[in-house]
Amino acid sequence: MSDTVERIKCLIIGSGPAGYTAAIYAARADLKPVLYTGLEPGGQLTTTTEVDNFPGYPDGVDGPTMMLQLQKQAERFGTEVRIGMATSVEFSSERGGIHKVTIDNSKKLEAESVIIATGASAKYLGLPSEQRLRGGGVSACAVCDGFFYKGQDVAIVGGGDTAAEEATYLANICSKVTMLVRKGEMRASKAMQHRVANTPNLEVRYFTEIDEVLGDQVVEGIRMVNNQTGEKEDIKVTGLFIAIGHKPNTDIFKGQLEMDETGYVLTYGKSTKTSKPGVFASGDVQDKEYRQAITAAGTGCMAALDAERYLATVKSPEEVV
Repeated sequence: MSDTVERIKCLIIGSGPAGYTAAIYAARADLKPVLYTGLEPGGQLTTTTEVDNFPGYPDGVDGPTMMLQLQKQAERFGTEVRIGMATSVEFSSERGGIHKVTIDNSKKLEAESVIIATGASAKYLGLPSEQRLRGGGVSACAVCDGFFYKGQDVAIVGGGDTAAEEATYLANICSKVTMLVRKGEMRASKAMQHRVANTPNLEVRYFTEIDEVLGDQVVEGIRMVNNQTGEKEDIKVTGLFIAIGHKPNTDIFKGQLEMDETGYVLTYGKSTKTSKPGVFASGDVQDKEYRQAITAAGTGCMAALDAERYLATVKSPEEVV
């Protein structure tokens, strides 16, 4: 291999709570981590106006501020944070092997260990009004943001288990929840459908989609459309929750790591170990159940500890043939 190829002991791909927490622990373990931020430095939390459920912030904190603080903490211990995106990988199947990663389609790296923290992206409807009001009343996480709409009227889009679970969660704290399902039935399990049906302040509107999100600076209502009749109706809501799924950011790892049917990286046992030795996955890229900043940070810690133990038990790179 050419001498111009940089060798890194611990490479972290992604800069959300998982990536930065992994960096903090890896740096304190003297793994000299290098972290590449990806296209969205700070991850999904940079689009969140208020974070009220992360321990240690009694008065809450806005997402961008929290991520800058995590970055500074990681850098204080020696993490090198770089702007750039991993565009291709070639992971070794050999224990103690060297992993190859390309950044921005040009820069070649070699890594003794890799921590993947690329997260998952919430799916949105794609409406201009929806995108304009993200952070102003449009959210993809009821558990994260529902508290801000306590006692208010809100709407939620989706018909699966996640949508049903989030709708009933919102119904516990909001005055009324209107659930929009584009088909004539829900995809959710029968048990979840029963929960929805038995929640008195939760109204399900079938064959219904959003035509437009109303409001200038914040959500003031939605314009619904019946996809069978074309009839439109406006209702007043202060919050709109999109629950139509997430897409894990794992495209570049396909064919390299074992994944489930929806593209989440599989980790084994109570660890962050993937199907390739020396490659670890943390945060929403491998967690489709919880998807919280605090759980992502927890698995980031685990990934750094797993990487430290792995590197301590394999041959040094100079001994690898």
